[in-house]
Amino acid sequence: MSWLENITRAVLFWTGLLGVVVIYGGFLFLLFAGGDTREIHWYFLLSPWLCVYFGLGNKAQAEVNAWLKGKFNSSG
Repeated sequence: MSWLENITRAVLFWTGLLGVVVIYGGFLFLLFAGGDTREIHWYFLLSPWLCVYFGLGNKAQAEVNAWLKGKFNSSG
């Protein structure tokens, strides 16, 4: 893995974590303060998790994929 890819993954990972804190913090603040949360679309809540996912290493991404497959393929 090149140094540029390592730096890009690190930036994606930390930006995603910061996004989770900021976006979900704001969402919870609005929710508990009685503000209107209908304007927040689902993809705003999903986007920081995509940054975290693409910031993970290849092995960790494969583990996340296996976990998600297990969650969606399990018979309820």
